[in-house]
Amino acid sequence: MEPLKIVKLAECSQKERELLLKRSELDVDMNLLRVIKIVSDVRRDKDKALLEFTENFDGVKLRADEIKVSEGEICVACEQLGGENVKAIEKAAEAIRKFHIKQLPKGWMKQFSPGMKVGQIVRPLESVGVYVPGGLARYPSTLLMAAVPANVAGVEKVIVCTPPSKEGKVDPAVLVAAKVAGVEAVFKVGGAQAVAAMAYGTETVPKVDKVVGPGNVYVVAAKQVVAPNVSTDFAAGPTEVLIIADSSADPRFIAVDLVSQAEHDIDAAAILVTTSEELALKVREAAREMVKENPRWQVALNSLTRYGRIVVVKNMEEAVKFSNAYAPEHLELMVKRPKALLKKIKNAGSIFLGSYSPVSAGDLAVGPNHILPTGGAARWRSGLSVLDFVKIPTVQELSKDGLRQVADVVKAMAEMEGLPGHAKSVEERLKEGKDGR
Repeated sequence: MEPLKIVKLAECSQKERELLLKRSELDVDMNLLRVIKIVSDVRRDKDKALLEFTENFDGVKLRADEIKVSEGEICVACEQLGGENVKAIEKAAEAIRKFHIKQLPKGWMKQFSPGMKVGQIVRPLESVGVYVPGGLARYPSTLLMAAVPANVAGVEKVIVCTPPSKEGKVDPAVLVAAKVAGVEAVFKVGGAQAVAAMAYGTETVPKVDKVVGPGNVYVVAAKQVVAPNVSTDFAAGPTEVLIIADSSADPRFIAVDLVSQAEHDIDAAAILVTTSEELALKVREAAREMVKENPRWQVALNSLTRYGRIVVVKNMEEAVKFSNAYAPEHLELMVKRPKALLKKIKNAGSIFLGSYSPVSAGDLAVGPNHILPTGGAARWRSGLSVLDFVKIPTVQELSKDGLRQVADVVKAMAEMEGLPGHAKSVEERLKEGKDGR
Protein backbone atom coordinates (compact mmCIF):
# COMPACT_ATOMS: atom_id res chain seq x y z
CA MET A 1 0.00 0.00 0.00
CA GLU A 2 1.22 3.52 -0.80
CA PRO A 3 1.67 6.32 1.78
CA LEU A 4 -1.10 8.95 1.83
CA LYS A 5 -3.36 7.09 -0.55
CA ILE A 6 -5.88 9.42 -2.23
CA VAL A 7 -9.52 8.33 -2.11
CA LYS A 8 -12.69 10.01 -3.37
CA LEU A 9 -15.32 9.83 -0.67
CA ALA A 10 -18.21 9.83 -3.15
CA GLU A 11 -16.88 6.62 -4.71
CA CYS A 12 -16.46 4.76 -1.40
CA SER A 13 -18.87 2.09 -0.25
CA GLN A 14 -20.26 2.23 3.26
CA LYS A 15 -17.69 -0.34 4.39
CA GLU A 16 -14.86 1.67 2.81
CA ARG A 17 -16.09 4.82 4.55
CA GLU A 18 -16.04 3.00 7.88
CA LEU A 19 -12.48 1.85 7.22
CA LEU A 20 -11.44 5.46 6.64
CA LEU A 21 -12.50 6.23 10.22
CA LYS A 22 -10.42 3.39 11.63
CA ARG A 23 -7.27 4.11 13.61
CA SER A 24 -4.89 2.03 15.64
CA GLU A 25 -6.59 0.82 18.79
CA LEU A 26 -4.96 -0.04 22.08
CA ASP A 27 -5.73 -3.71 22.63
CA VAL A 28 -6.10 -3.57 26.37
CA ASP A 29 -7.96 -6.86 26.78
CA MET A 30 -5.14 -9.11 25.59
CA ASN A 31 -2.79 -7.57 28.19
CA LEU A 32 -5.26 -7.32 31.06
CA LEU A 33 -4.36 -10.54 32.87
CA ARG A 34 -0.66 -9.70 32.83
CA VAL A 35 -1.35 -6.21 34.13
CA ILE A 36 -3.63 -7.48 36.89
CA LYS A 37 -0.72 -9.62 38.13
CA ILE A 38 1.66 -6.63 38.05
CA VAL A 39 -0.78 -4.41 39.94
CA SER A 40 -1.45 -7.14 42.51
CA ASP A 41 2.27 -7.69 43.10
CA VAL A 42 2.93 -3.99 43.63
CA ARG A 43 -0.03 -3.66 45.95
CA ARG A 44 1.29 -6.55 48.03
CA ASP A 45 5.08 -6.24 47.84
CA LYS A 46 5.41 -2.48 47.27
CA ASP A 47 9.02 -1.29 46.67
CA LYS A 48 10.28 -4.85 46.33
CA ALA A 49 7.95 -5.41 43.37
CA LEU A 50 8.86 -2.04 41.82
CA LEU A 51 12.57 -2.89 41.89
CA GLU A 52 11.97 -6.31 40.35
CA PHE A 53 9.78 -4.97 37.55
CA THR A 54 12.19 -2.11 36.82
CA GLU A 55 14.99 -4.65 36.39
CA ASN A 56 12.86 -7.06 34.34
CA PHE A 57 11.12 -4.54 32.05
CA ASP A 58 13.56 -1.62 31.87
CA GLY A 59 16.81 -3.50 32.33
CA VAL A 60 17.79 -1.22 35.22
CA LYS A 61 18.87 -2.47 38.64
CA LEU A 62 18.06 0.12 41.32
CA ARG A 63 18.21 0.18 45.09
CA ALA A 64 15.16 1.26 47.08
CA ASP A 65 16.82 4.57 47.95
CA GLU A 66 17.35 5.27 44.22
CA ILE A 67 13.68 5.07 43.22
CA LYS A 68 13.12 8.71 44.14
CA VAL A 69 15.09 11.26 42.12
CA SER A 70 17.42 13.17 44.45
CA GLU A 71 17.85 16.93 44.69
CA GLY A 72 21.38 16.43 43.44
CA GLU A 73 20.13 14.77 40.27
CA ILE A 74 17.76 17.68 39.66
CA CYS A 75 20.60 20.22 40.08
CA VAL A 76 22.77 18.27 37.63
CA ALA A 77 19.85 18.17 35.17
CA CYS A 78 19.54 21.97 35.27
CA GLU A 79 23.25 22.31 34.48
CA GLN A 80 23.14 19.71 31.71
CA LEU A 81 20.14 21.19 29.97
CA GLY A 82 21.54 24.68 29.56
CA GLY A 83 20.03 28.11 30.06
CA GLU A 84 18.19 28.47 26.75
CA ASN A 85 16.41 25.13 27.12
CA VAL A 86 15.47 25.93 30.71
CA LYS A 87 14.02 29.25 29.53
CA ALA A 88 12.00 27.46 26.85
CA ILE A 89 10.49 25.15 29.46
CA GLU A 90 9.71 28.11 31.72
CA LYS A 91 8.00 29.98 28.87
CA ALA A 92 5.96 26.91 27.92
CA ALA A 93 4.92 26.45 31.56
CA GLU A 94 3.85 30.08 31.85
CA ALA A 95 1.71 29.84 28.70
CA ILE A 96 0.05 26.68 30.05
CA ARG A 97 -0.52 28.37 33.41
CA LYS A 98 -2.14 31.47 31.86
CA PHE A 99 -4.49 29.39 29.73
CA HIS A 100 -5.59 27.06 32.52
CA ILE A 101 -6.18 29.89 35.00
CA LYS A 102 -8.95 31.01 32.64
CA GLN A 103 -10.55 27.56 32.97
CA LEU A 104 -10.90 27.71 36.75
CA PRO A 105 -14.57 27.48 37.78
CA LYS A 106 -15.90 29.85 40.43
CA GLY A 107 -17.96 29.12 43.49
CA TRP A 108 -21.34 30.83 43.84
CA MET A 109 -24.35 31.06 46.16
CA LYS A 110 -27.73 32.41 45.04
CA GLN A 111 -31.13 32.87 46.64
CA PHE A 112 -33.44 31.03 44.26
CA SER A 113 -36.52 31.89 46.29
CA PRO A 114 -37.20 33.37 49.76
CA GLY A 115 -35.61 31.18 52.41
CA MET A 116 -33.79 28.99 49.89
CA LYS A 117 -30.14 29.48 48.94
CA VAL A 118 -28.22 27.08 46.72
CA GLY A 119 -24.82 27.13 45.10
CA GLN A 120 -21.49 25.42 44.66
CA ILE A 121 -17.99 25.59 46.04
CA VAL A 122 -14.74 24.61 44.31
CA ARG A 123 -12.17 22.44 46.06
CA PRO A 124 -8.94 20.99 44.61
CA LEU A 125 -7.94 17.34 44.85
CA GLU A 126 -5.38 16.81 47.59
CA SER A 127 -2.89 14.71 45.62
CA VAL A 128 -2.26 13.78 41.97
CA GLY A 129 0.14 11.38 40.31
CA VAL A 130 1.37 12.18 36.79
CA TYR A 131 2.61 9.45 34.49
CA VAL A 132 5.19 10.66 31.95
CA PRO A 133 6.25 8.18 29.22
CA GLY A 134 9.98 7.68 28.97
CA GLY A 135 12.53 5.07 27.99
CA LEU A 136 13.77 5.97 24.50
CA ALA A 137 11.64 9.13 24.31
CA ARG A 138 11.46 12.36 26.33
CA TYR A 139 8.29 14.28 27.12
CA PRO A 140 8.87 17.38 29.27
CA SER A 141 5.87 19.02 27.55
CA THR A 142 3.57 16.21 28.70
CA LEU A 143 4.73 16.66 32.28
CA LEU A 144 3.95 20.38 32.05
CA MET A 145 0.54 19.71 30.51
CA ALA A 146 -0.47 17.53 33.48
CA ALA A 147 1.35 19.11 36.42
CA VAL A 148 0.81 22.81 35.71
CA PRO A 149 -3.03 22.57 35.53
CA ALA A 150 -2.98 20.54 38.75
CA ASN A 151 -0.90 23.28 40.34
CA VAL A 152 -3.26 25.97 39.02
CA ALA A 153 -6.21 24.07 40.52
CA GLY A 154 -4.51 24.18 43.92
CA VAL A 155 -3.57 20.49 44.28
CA GLU A 156 -1.32 20.27 47.36
CA LYS A 157 0.84 17.31 46.27
CA VAL A 158 1.80 16.49 42.67
CA ILE A 159 4.21 13.61 42.02
CA VAL A 160 5.59 12.13 38.81
CA CYS A 161 6.49 8.59 37.78
CA THR A 162 8.54 8.00 34.64
CA PRO A 163 10.67 5.08 33.40
CA PRO A 164 14.43 5.38 33.89
CA SER A 165 16.93 5.18 31.03
CA LYS A 166 19.27 2.19 30.73
CA GLU A 167 21.71 4.19 32.89
CA GLY A 168 19.12 4.54 35.65
CA LYS A 169 18.57 8.23 34.98
CA VAL A 170 15.60 10.47 34.18
CA ASP A 171 15.92 12.78 31.19
CA PRO A 172 17.22 16.22 32.27
CA ALA A 173 14.44 18.07 30.41
CA VAL A 174 11.79 16.08 32.29
CA LEU A 175 13.43 16.85 35.63
CA VAL A 176 13.67 20.56 34.86
CA ALA A 177 10.02 20.58 33.76
CA ALA A 178 9.10 18.92 37.07
CA LYS A 179 10.96 21.61 39.00
CA VAL A 180 9.35 24.42 36.99
CA ALA A 181 5.88 22.90 37.41
CA GLY A 182 6.21 22.64 41.19
CA VAL A 183 6.23 18.85 41.33
CA GLU A 184 6.95 17.52 44.83
CA ALA A 185 8.83 14.38 43.79
CA VAL A 186 9.84 12.34 40.74
CA PHE A 187 10.17 8.56 40.84
CA LYS A 188 12.06 6.26 38.45
CA VAL A 189 9.16 3.92 37.85
CA GLY A 190 7.39 3.18 34.57
CA GLY A 191 4.65 1.04 33.09
CA ALA A 192 1.75 -0.61 34.88
CA GLN A 193 3.83 -0.82 38.05
CA ALA A 194 4.02 2.98 38.23
CA VAL A 195 0.24 3.32 38.02
CA ALA A 196 -0.15 0.69 40.75
CA ALA A 197 2.40 2.43 42.97
CA MET A 198 0.59 5.76 42.73
CA ALA A 199 -2.81 4.13 43.21
CA TYR A 200 -1.95 2.12 46.34
CA GLY A 201 1.31 3.60 47.62
CA THR A 202 4.58 1.88 48.49
CA GLU A 203 7.29 2.54 51.07
CA THR A 204 8.71 5.18 48.68
CA VAL A 205 5.93 6.26 46.32
CA PRO A 206 2.98 7.96 48.05
CA LYS A 207 -0.64 7.06 47.34
CA VAL A 208 -2.55 9.71 45.37
CA ASP A 209 -6.19 10.58 44.73
CA LYS A 210 -5.91 10.66 40.94
CA VAL A 211 -3.55 9.31 38.26
CA VAL A 212 -3.26 11.18 34.95
CA GLY A 213 -1.04 11.15 31.88
CA PRO A 214 -0.67 9.17 28.64
CA GLY A 215 1.14 5.86 28.30
CA ASN A 216 1.36 2.58 26.43
CA VAL A 217 -1.17 -0.23 26.47
CA TYR A 218 0.10 -1.47 29.86
CA VAL A 219 -0.39 1.94 31.44
CA VAL A 220 -3.90 2.19 29.99
CA ALA A 221 -4.76 -1.30 31.21
CA ALA A 222 -3.37 -0.53 34.68
CA LYS A 223 -5.62 2.53 34.92
CA GLN A 224 -8.60 0.29 34.27
CA VAL A 225 -7.48 -2.16 36.94
CA VAL A 226 -6.96 0.47 39.67
CA ALA A 227 -10.05 2.54 38.74
CA PRO A 228 -12.19 1.19 41.63
CA ASN A 229 -9.65 2.58 44.10
CA VAL A 230 -8.34 5.79 42.52
CA SER A 231 -9.59 8.32 40.00
CA THR A 232 -7.96 8.26 36.54
CA ASP A 233 -8.20 10.39 33.43
CA PHE A 234 -8.77 8.81 30.00
CA ALA A 235 -6.97 6.55 27.57
CA ALA A 236 -4.87 8.67 25.22
CA GLY A 237 -3.76 6.43 22.38
CA PRO A 238 -1.56 7.05 19.31
CA THR A 239 -1.60 10.67 18.16
CA GLU A 240 -3.69 11.86 15.22
CA VAL A 241 -4.36 14.92 13.06
CA LEU A 242 -7.07 15.68 10.53
CA ILE A 243 -6.67 18.71 8.25
CA ILE A 244 -9.58 20.26 6.35
CA ALA A 245 -8.23 22.32 3.44
CA ASP A 246 -9.55 24.11 0.39
CA SER A 247 -7.70 25.21 -2.75
CA SER A 248 -6.34 28.31 -0.99
CA ALA A 249 -4.14 26.25 1.35
CA ASP A 250 -0.37 25.90 0.94
CA PRO A 251 0.36 22.22 0.09
CA ARG A 252 3.75 22.35 1.84
CA PHE A 253 2.19 23.57 5.09
CA ILE A 254 -0.24 20.67 4.98
CA ALA A 255 2.45 18.14 4.07
CA VAL A 256 4.81 19.18 6.85
CA ASP A 257 2.03 18.91 9.43
CA LEU A 258 1.01 15.45 8.23
CA VAL A 259 4.63 14.26 8.38
CA SER A 260 5.30 15.89 11.76
CA GLN A 261 2.39 13.97 13.25
CA ALA A 262 3.40 10.73 11.51
CA GLU A 263 6.93 10.89 12.93
CA HIS A 264 5.55 10.30 16.42
CA ASP A 265 4.61 6.67 16.06
CA ILE A 266 3.95 4.00 13.42
CA ASP A 267 0.38 3.95 14.78
CA ALA A 268 -0.15 7.72 14.40
CA ALA A 269 -2.91 8.85 12.04
CA ALA A 270 -2.57 11.75 9.56
CA ILE A 271 -5.57 12.64 7.40
CA LEU A 272 -6.18 15.40 4.85
CA VAL A 273 -9.77 16.14 3.79
CA THR A 274 -9.96 18.51 0.82
CA THR A 275 -12.27 19.71 -1.92
CA SER A 276 -9.34 20.08 -4.34
CA GLU A 277 -7.91 17.13 -6.28
CA GLU A 278 -5.04 19.34 -7.44
CA LEU A 279 -4.15 20.17 -3.84
CA ALA A 280 -4.36 16.49 -2.91
CA LEU A 281 -1.74 15.56 -5.52
CA LYS A 282 0.59 18.40 -4.50
CA VAL A 283 0.35 17.49 -0.81
CA ARG A 284 1.08 13.83 -1.46
CA GLU A 285 4.15 14.69 -3.52
CA ALA A 286 5.45 17.23 -0.98
CA ALA A 287 4.91 14.82 1.93
CA ARG A 288 6.80 12.03 0.18
CA GLU A 289 9.78 14.34 -0.31
CA MET A 290 9.66 15.52 3.31
CA VAL A 291 9.57 11.97 4.62
CA LYS A 292 12.86 11.25 2.84
CA GLU A 293 14.49 14.19 4.68
CA ASN A 294 13.14 13.25 8.10
CA PRO A 295 15.57 11.44 10.47
CA ARG A 296 12.58 9.39 11.62
CA TRP A 297 11.57 8.61 8.04
CA GLN A 298 10.92 4.91 8.65
CA VAL A 299 8.43 5.67 11.43
CA ALA A 300 6.76 8.42 9.39
CA LEU A 301 6.56 6.32 6.22
CA ASN A 302 5.05 3.38 8.09
CA SER A 303 2.49 5.65 9.75
CA LEU A 304 1.48 7.42 6.53
CA THR A 305 1.09 4.06 4.78
CA ARG A 306 -1.01 2.45 7.49
CA TYR A 307 -3.12 5.33 8.79
CA GLY A 308 -2.42 8.24 6.42
CA ARG A 309 -5.07 9.17 3.84
CA ILE A 310 -6.07 12.04 1.60
CA VAL A 311 -9.85 12.15 1.28
CA VAL A 312 -11.29 14.18 -1.60
CA VAL A 313 -14.82 15.47 -0.98
CA LYS A 314 -17.38 17.38 -3.05
CA ASN A 315 -17.77 20.38 -0.75
CA MET A 316 -17.04 21.75 2.73
CA GLU A 317 -20.28 20.38 4.14
CA GLU A 318 -19.11 16.86 3.29
CA ALA A 319 -15.66 17.65 4.74
CA VAL A 320 -17.16 18.77 8.06
CA LYS A 321 -19.47 15.76 8.20
CA PHE A 322 -16.50 13.41 7.72
CA SER A 323 -14.44 15.27 10.33
CA ASN A 324 -17.23 15.16 12.92
CA ALA A 325 -17.56 11.41 12.33
CA TYR A 326 -13.78 10.96 12.67
CA ALA A 327 -13.66 13.14 15.84
CA PRO A 328 -9.90 13.80 15.59
CA GLU A 329 -7.52 14.52 18.44
CA HIS A 330 -6.12 17.51 16.49
CA LEU A 331 -8.11 19.34 13.82
CA GLU A 332 -6.55 21.96 11.53
CA LEU A 333 -8.77 24.22 9.44
CA MET A 334 -6.68 25.48 6.50
CA VAL A 335 -9.46 27.23 4.60
CA LYS A 336 -10.24 30.81 3.52
CA ARG A 337 -12.73 31.38 6.37
CA PRO A 338 -11.77 29.06 9.23
CA LYS A 339 -13.92 30.85 11.84
CA ALA A 340 -17.04 30.31 9.74
CA LEU A 341 -16.21 26.61 9.45
CA LEU A 342 -15.53 26.39 13.19
CA LYS A 343 -19.22 26.96 13.92
CA LYS A 344 -20.01 23.62 12.26
CA ILE A 345 -17.37 21.57 14.11
CA LYS A 346 -18.88 19.30 16.77
CA ASN A 347 -16.16 16.80 17.63
CA ALA A 348 -12.44 17.51 18.06
CA GLY A 349 -9.91 17.47 20.87
CA SER A 350 -8.11 20.68 19.91
CA ILE A 351 -8.78 22.95 16.92
CA PHE A 352 -6.24 25.04 14.99
CA LEU A 353 -7.47 27.90 12.82
CA GLY A 354 -5.67 29.05 9.69
CA SER A 355 -2.41 28.30 7.94
CA TYR A 356 -0.18 29.67 10.71
CA SER A 357 -1.61 27.60 13.56
CA PRO A 358 0.22 24.26 13.36
CA VAL A 359 -0.35 21.48 15.88
CA SER A 360 3.30 21.65 16.94
CA ALA A 361 2.88 25.25 18.18
CA GLY A 362 -0.25 24.38 20.11
CA ASP A 363 1.13 21.21 21.61
CA LEU A 364 4.40 22.74 22.77
CA ALA A 365 4.12 26.46 23.34
CA VAL A 366 0.72 28.17 23.11
CA GLY A 367 -0.92 26.93 26.32
CA PRO A 368 -4.00 24.70 25.68
CA ASN A 369 -3.58 21.13 26.85
CA HIS A 370 -2.17 18.50 24.51
CA ILE A 371 -3.29 15.50 26.55
CA LEU A 372 -6.33 14.87 24.36
CA PRO A 373 -8.90 12.18 23.54
CA THR A 374 -7.98 9.91 20.63
CA GLY A 375 -9.63 7.13 18.66
CA GLY A 376 -12.88 9.06 18.28
CA ALA A 377 -13.29 9.75 22.01
CA ALA A 378 -13.59 13.48 21.22
CA ARG A 379 -17.25 12.67 20.53
CA TRP A 380 -17.90 12.52 24.28
CA ARG A 381 -15.09 14.26 26.15
CA SER A 382 -12.54 17.06 25.99
CA GLY A 383 -8.83 17.03 26.75
CA LEU A 384 -7.23 17.25 30.16
CA SER A 385 -8.05 20.54 31.88
CA VAL A 386 -8.03 22.24 35.25
CA LEU A 387 -11.51 20.74 35.76
CA ASP A 388 -9.89 17.30 36.07
CA PHE A 389 -8.22 18.46 39.30
CA VAL A 390 -11.10 20.04 41.19
CA LYS A 391 -14.29 18.90 42.87
CA ILE A 392 -17.42 21.05 42.83
CA PRO A 393 -19.61 20.20 45.85
CA THR A 394 -23.07 21.76 45.94
CA VAL A 395 -24.29 23.79 48.92
CA GLN A 396 -27.89 24.23 50.12
CA GLU A 397 -29.28 26.43 52.89
CA LEU A 398 -33.00 26.49 53.71
CA SER A 399 -34.90 28.44 56.34
CA LYS A 400 -38.06 26.99 57.85
CA ASP A 401 -40.14 28.97 55.33
CA GLY A 402 -37.90 27.74 52.54
CA LEU A 403 -38.36 24.14 53.62
CA ARG A 404 -42.12 24.67 53.77
CA GLN A 405 -42.07 25.67 50.07
CA VAL A 406 -40.75 22.28 48.98
CA ALA A 407 -42.51 20.10 51.56
CA ASP A 408 -45.31 18.99 49.23
CA VAL A 409 -42.83 18.04 46.49
CA VAL A 410 -40.69 16.06 48.96
CA LYS A 411 -43.76 14.23 50.29
CA ALA A 412 -45.05 13.33 46.83
CA MET A 413 -41.67 12.20 45.53
CA ALA A 414 -40.96 10.20 48.71
CA GLU A 415 -44.32 8.39 48.42
CA MET A 416 -43.66 7.52 44.74
CA GLU A 417 -40.28 6.12 45.65
CA GLY A 418 -41.49 4.23 48.70
CA LEU A 419 -39.29 6.17 51.12
CA PRO A 420 -41.53 7.41 53.94
CA GLY A 421 -38.57 8.43 56.10
CA HIS A 422 -37.67 11.10 53.57
CA ALA A 423 -41.11 12.73 53.93
CA LYS A 424 -40.94 12.43 57.73
CA SER A 425 -37.57 14.22 57.85
CA VAL A 426 -39.36 17.30 56.45
CA GLU A 427 -42.64 16.89 58.33
CA GLU A 428 -40.84 16.62 61.67
CA ARG A 429 -39.17 19.98 61.13
CA LEU A 430 -42.43 21.71 60.19
CA LYS A 431 -44.47 20.57 63.20
CA GLU A 432 -45.99 23.35 65.28
CA GLY A 433 -43.69 24.37 68.09
CA LYS A 434 -40.47 23.36 66.31
CA ASP A 435 -38.20 26.38 66.03
CA GLY A 436 -35.60 24.77 63.75
CA ARG A 437 -32.75 25.04 66.20
